[in-house]
Amino acid sequence: MSFLIDFATRSRRNNDSAYREALAMLQGMSASDRADIGIKQADFARIAREMSRR
Repeated sequence: MSFLIDFATRSRRNNDSAYREALAMLQGMSASDRADIGIKQADFARIAREMSRR
């Protein structure tokens, strides 16, 4: 039980929210948009990490 309390109350790192925002943007793109810029869904995590570091 204490694990859940600790997990719920721990603060997030600064770039966690930026990562989530970048990932949401990538997931919101249509398949044709992704094809136009040449990215695949498997690349989302890497691209979101790179975007959050900027």
